[in-house]
Amino acid sequence: MKTITPFPAPVSVPSSDVVVLSCHDHLHFDPAPLARIFAERNTQDAEEIICRMLEDIAMRLDMLQAALAERAFSKMERPARRIAAVADQIGLTEVSVAVDHVRTCLAQHDAIALDATMARLERGFDVAVSEVWGGRDM
Repeated sequence: MKTITPFPAPVSVPSSDVVVLSCHDHLHFDPAPLARIFAERNTQDAEEIICRMLEDIAMRLDMLQAALAERAFSKMERPARRIAAVADQIGLTEVSVAVDHVRTCLAQHDAIALDATMARLERGFDVAVSEVWGGRDM
């Protein structure tokens, strides 16, 4: 005969040790910086600039991922600052906010939150790349 063990009932009083993070379904993106870049330059030059900026973010994100895999947290601050600066320049608000949260996790030496926040940064960047190329036709 099979014995089925029920799951414990949910805790009715939230623990003060648990922080619930909400995950937004939409990307926060400011199209104004991109529009300005495309207004100031011809299309080919603007696309090359944006492409270089996205490549720079991708390269720094790879650096963050490698350092995270090695648990070399001291190597993560500098690329994180650079990602924030470049993301702000092209209106990637969600990426900028996520990388600021990564930096907060680094400052707090919170490896678990850092793992989750890095995953959020990676997802945000993936969506941002699509958004940037979709938004350039404005």
